Amino acid sequence: MTFLQVFGLGSVAQVATGEGAFGHYWSINLGFGLGVAMGVHVGGKVSGAHMNSAVSFAVCVFGHLHWKMLPLYISGQLLGSFVGADAIHHYCGGNLTVSGPKATAGIFATYPASYISLQAGFLDQVLGTAMLLLCIMALMDQRNQPAQLDGEPMAMAALVVLIGVSMGSNSGYAINPTRDLVLFTAAAGWGLDVFP
Repeated sequence: MTFLQVFGLGSVAQVATGEGAFGHYWSINLGFGLGVAMGVHVGGKVSGAHMNSAVSFAVCVFGHLHWKMLPLYISGQLLGSFVGADAIHHYCGGNLTVSGPKATAGIFATYPASYISLQAGFLDQVLGTAMLLLCIMALMDQRNQPAQLDGEPMAMAALVVLIGVSMGSNSGYAINPTRDLVLFTAAAGWGLDVFP
């Protein structure tokens, strides 16, 4: 989880605080996608590289992980979400806001675009997470056409980038519940404004 958050959130932080000088939307998609690839390389054989609580839950449902391990995995994933960047305070002058020209809460959690309704945002996230889980299960299914063992990390990276470039504009492709519960931003100074 930490690899995904360091690389993924780091790419968002650079784009947001660099005001276009250190990347753009593609940088964020590549940061998260390649963060997944590195996480799979590092933890794939050790823990299954669970970097997303929705994936951990689905793996329990299909019997590939014992239910008693789920709280441990989710706790680790939440802990990995508490990653920050030093440039934030300089960028926003210490004024931590959720919206506006110097908003920084979106570095750590996703928020819906101004044009999207609550219902459409919910559907967007359910569909994005469902596509993630469906594709991961297909990539691992030995009865299907699974990714080759040494190709799994890049296949997972391509999947995350694909979801980002096809569904990211509505709500920032919030396909990871442990990242998108906004717990970090609420606890770290953004306050209750992160929840509406």
